[in-house]
Parts: sequence; C-alpha cells; structure tokens
Amino acid sequence: MAKAIMIQGTMSNAGKSLLAAGLCRIFKQDGYKVAPFKSQNMALNSFITNEGLEMGRAQVMQAEAAGIQPSVLMNPILLKPTNDVGSQVIVNGEVLGTMSARDYFAYKKKLLPDVMKAYKTLAEEYDIIVIEGAGSPAEINLKEEDIVNMGMAKAAKAPVLLVGDIDRGGVFAQLIGTVMLLEEDEKAMVKGLIINKFRGDKTILDPGVEQLEELARIPVVGVAPYLDIQVEDEDSLTERFEGTQQVGLIDIAVIRLPRISNFTDFNPFESVPGVSLRYVKRAGELKNPDMIILPGTKNTMEDLLWMRQNGLEAAILKEAAKGKIIFGICGGYQMLGETLSDPHHVEAGGEIQGMGLLAMDTVFEEEKTRTRVGGTFRKVGGPLSRLEGVQLEGYEIHMGESRLKEGVLQVTDITDGVTKASKMDGACQGNVYGSYVHGIFDKEEVAKKIVESIGEIKGLDVSEMTGVDFQAFKETQYDILAEGLRKHLDMKKIYEILEEGI
Repeated sequence: MAKAIMIQGTMSNAGKSLLAAGLCRIFKQDGYKVAPFKSQNMALNSFITNEGLEMGRAQVMQAEAAGIQPSVLMNPILLKPTNDVGSQVIVNGEVLGTMSARDYFAYKKKLLPDVMKAYKTLAEEYDIIVIEGAGSPAEINLKEEDIVNMGMAKAAKAPVLLVGDIDRGGVFAQLIGTVMLLEEDEKAMVKGLIINKFRGDKTILDPGVEQLEELARIPVVGVAPYLDIQVEDEDSLTERFEGTQQVGLIDIAVIRLPRISNFTDFNPFESVPGVSLRYVKRAGELKNPDMIILPGTKNTMEDLLWMRQNGLEAAILKEAAKGKIIFGICGGYQMLGETLSDPHHVEAGGEIQGMGLLAMDTVFEEEKTRTRVGGTFRKVGGPLSRLEGVQLEGYEIHMGESRLKEGVLQVTDITDGVTKASKMDGACQGNVYGSYVHGIFDKEEVAKKIVESIGEIKGLDVSEMTGVDFQAFKETQYDILAEGLRKHLDMKKIYEILEEGI
C-alpha cells in the first residue's frame, strides 16, 4: 500500500491545492509513482475524464503535476453549488442528486465506503498519495462524521502538514488557533506547519517562527514564497477575478457571472503577449473590448436574469450590434439563443427569453451530457473565419440541448469520446459564436487564429503575439513550482514524516 501525506489548511484558499501539486511534482521527479486525492471537493470548475465521468479540476491539475491521467478515484465526491444553501452531489463521477447543506451533512457519512474504496484502489497502484483537505479541520460545528480533513487523515493513516496563509494576515493565530481546536489525537497527527505565500525578508519572520514552534510543539517545515505560477485554479476564490483591468492591444472581456464555472477555459489567452483578459461584473467595467466571452455557469437562467437586471445584457447587445465578437461557452452559449426552457425544473423551471443573438432554442433535459470530444472547426463565418479547418479538443458537461434554426452555421464537427459517434456542435451567426465544448481555446492554433482575426480587424501587426502550447506551458509551470518549493520546504523532514507515518 502507498504511503500517504496530507495537506490541510487553516482556511479556504490557504494554498493547499498548489502545495499538494508541488509535492506531487517533487515526488514524481524523485522517481516515485504518486497520485493526488481529495475525498470531497466543492467547486464549480469540473473536468470530464476519458470515461465521461466528472471530477474537480484541482485534482486534475495535481494529476498533471504527477504526470498521470486524471481519474475520479482521485475525487470521489464533488459538490457543485446550485445556490447559497444547496449543491448538486456527484459521487464517483455521476450525479447523485441535489441536496441542501443540512441534508448533505446528514447524508455524507453514507458515502464513506465510496471514499475509502476509491482511496484504497489508488493506494494499491501508487507509491505515494498526496491527500488534500478542504477548508479547515477546525470547523468545530462540522467535525462530526468528517470525511475530508482529520477523519480522512485517520482513515488513511496520513500524517498532516498544516498550511497557513500569511498573505491574508494573522498567520500565527491561524496556525495556533487551528491546532488548539483539534482533539488531542488529531494534534498528534499534525507533524509539520507551513507558512505559505510569504513575501519579503524571511529573517524578519524567523523570531515568530521560533515562537510558533514553541507554542504549537510542532516543527515549521517551510516558509513557502508567494509563487506567481500560472496553473488552473479550483474555484471562485481565484485571484484571476481580481486581476488587472488594464486594456492590452487586444482586449478580451469575460463576464464574471455569479455562478461562473470552468473559467479555466480562458487561461490560454493569458499567455499571449499583448492580450488582456479581464473579468467583468458591471456594465461600467466592460469598456470597449474586442471580444466578449460569456462563460459556463451552474445556473444559466438565473445568471442571465442577473445580467438583465444589472445592465450587462444591454451593454453586450450594444457591443454585438457594433460588430464586436461575442462568444458563448456552454451556459453562456445557451444564453445567446432566443428561448431557454426548463420543463423538468433542472434549474428554476419555466421559460425565459434569451439574448436573441443566435436563432436557437434551448431545453434543459434531466440527463447530463458528460463526454470528452475532439474535432475540427468546419466552415466558420464572420470575423473568426480563420478558424476553419483548425483542430480542437475539450469536453462537454451540460444539462441542456440547443436546437438551431435557419440561418445559423454549425461551428464544429466533433467525435464523442465516450460513444465514438460523430456529431456537430455550436453555432455561428454573423459576429456571434457559441459552443458546448469546454477547453475549446486550449490548442495553440485556436487562440492564435482568434488573436490574428482580431488583429486583422484592428489593423495590428500580431506576428509577435503568438500563443503557446498550453499543455507544454503548464509542464514548465509545474517544474517551476517544484523548484520553488524545494528551495523553501525542508524536504528531508517531509520525507521523514512520510516514512514515519502516524
């Protein structure tokens, strides 16, 4: 059976996911077969495996760092919030149902056998499992029947490294407070502390580190720097949303919907010099973009009404009338049509008008489409005609089916990775485009052709504004992450903790 080590945090967004990915990369570089694991993940950013199963993107990112194919075994439970008090519950990659927070809290202990079966299957195949916790282990109102923090650590017999975020302030209180709220047997499982996201002169921090070790009676195994690594974020806590609003030579605005999902679709544009990718949630922030993207969402109809109420829909329609490129992905694609109908109450039920930019109607079905796809852009009209013949790949994950009307071009010929059947996807009507395919911009040639198309419209020389192979780019980022952590973590001590276990 594999040896295990667990990364827990004092709070959400303390950097657990990135540290776990870094350790996966380090262990891989050191010659071990390593896999990530998180028993329960809550995020709207999900991924479809080759088998057509759904899992959280954080473990996909960690699997990439480990050099292995993602598997739902690495994330047996995924919670996708549908509103402030409820989530769609996905178990072993398939939808179990939608539950309120209270109902799920009462039900989750029944899922422990699924969690342990997934973990043991991985542990039989790999040398090391890097387990990630969720939120904080010191949520004393939620500790009963815990299956994701200390409960998981006990089940896997995994020593724990506890991570605090110094960038948000109060890191010593975070770490000491968390340790104090643990039971004695849980404290004994915490074998190391990590201060994360540090900027500045570490010698100024050293006296505090010494006191922390004395008070906690747990060694500090590293002070990790704030690393500017471009890998995929897990959820809406991403700092990408708070990024610069400065406009580049080519400006792309992504509408920051309240329930935005799979925003990693747009990361490839961030690596193109001269291109600004801005997340916009108010009409006044839209400015004068060259391309507007409507992203995926967990609740298409409510997010469309949100845009309608705050003036963003009207602003987008105005830009579309000027000839600006509008591109919708999944839920954003559905919004661009004429009507959205929900006869089975998949969302809120009923029927609403769409934005009317594409001649199509969408009906929400009870069955979720989950599959990986690959294919080619077919005859594409309008300003993005350069995409014709370009290959693409990605995945579909949606509840709706869209029916196109006369006058709309279908954008792509694709092959379903699960059924192996050929089908057509997406729509083009003038300067408005849409597709169900997440990851449609990932291939270098796709992003490049879009940048070239906008450059031609604006009369810009974009010969130097080439994209990059996004997969190759991510590989370099994982190596940079591993190199940075090796410098600032006591890897000798971490290997000792791994060997000793609990």
